[in-house]
Amino acid sequence: MEFEKIDIHELLPQQEPFVMVGKLCHFDMEKTSTVTEIVSDNIFVENGVFTPSGIIENIAQTCAARIGYVNKYILKKGIQLGFIGAIRNLNLYRCPKIGEVVETSIITIEEIFGMTLVTATVKVGDEVIAESQMKIALSEMESQSNQ
Repeated sequence: MEFEKIDIHELLPQQEPFVMVGKLCHFDMEKTSTVTEIVSDNIFVENGVFTPSGIIENIAQTCAARIGYVNKYILKKGIQLGFIGAIRNLNLYRCPKIGEVVETSIITIEEIFGMTLVTATVKVGDEVIAESQMKIALSEMESQSNQ
């Protein structure tokens, strides 16, 4: 499948202006990657840079894109709501600037009882700008925005 042709909005419960990922660029059951260009009108841009809160939300939405892809294309069901359950070992080396493209990759470590644990790496080009572990809790309710 050509992932970049998928409308990211079909995979996420979030809608504009709160969408923090641009395109799905890779999916398999272990690794998922998204890319997004940092634009000036993003709600998490301040003083020309994407804030740490934006980076955390970008990681969470990369997780959401993974779950959305699984639900839509593999399980053939609706988009589930997810919530950040925990953030651990967040290392933020720098914030990306307007015009930079970030690639966020998550590796699934464990999935059990509606909880997913991932490690995340955020890059601009070859430069790692953030790393973290994140736990996402899934709700049994489906998102109303994509039904």
